[in-house]
Amino acid sequence: MKNILLIALSLFMLTACGNSGQKKQNADTTTETKVADANTVYVYYFHGKQRCETCIAVGNVAKETVEAKFAGNDQVRFIEVNTSEKENDALVEKYDVSWNALIIAKGEESKDITEQAFATAVSSPEKLTEEITTIVKSMSEAK
Repeated sequence: MKNILLIALSLFMLTACGNSGQKKQNADTTTETKVADANTVYVYYFHGKQRCETCIAVGNVAKETVEAKFAGNDQVRFIEVNTSEKENDALVEKYDVSWNALIIAKGEESKDITEQAFATAVSSPEKLTEEITTIVKSMSEAK
């Protein structure tokens, strides 16, 4: 039942958000400056031009979580990445993003929590906040 719900949610998001499901082909290295510090934990929210209510909620919860739980911590950053902008092609390619995504990364380590984010952002945002906080703290403590 859970798998069917996740598949249905994924299909809904692909059509509702106006994304074609094709990832960008050309990588632009200027975006690499957004990931220059291997000691910083980045919470990346990837999205296209068109966003549905759930897409917007995922971005808002992620941003609010970073701002509230890690205020004043320069080693944790929220970065919103518009996948339709050419300057973001390198990040889109690096994390193999083909539509919307929520990825937490530090150095070469990354955790894709897109499915959990889209399943909980609207109905249980506190669960998404807890998930983000746990992962960021874990990555922050890892050397």
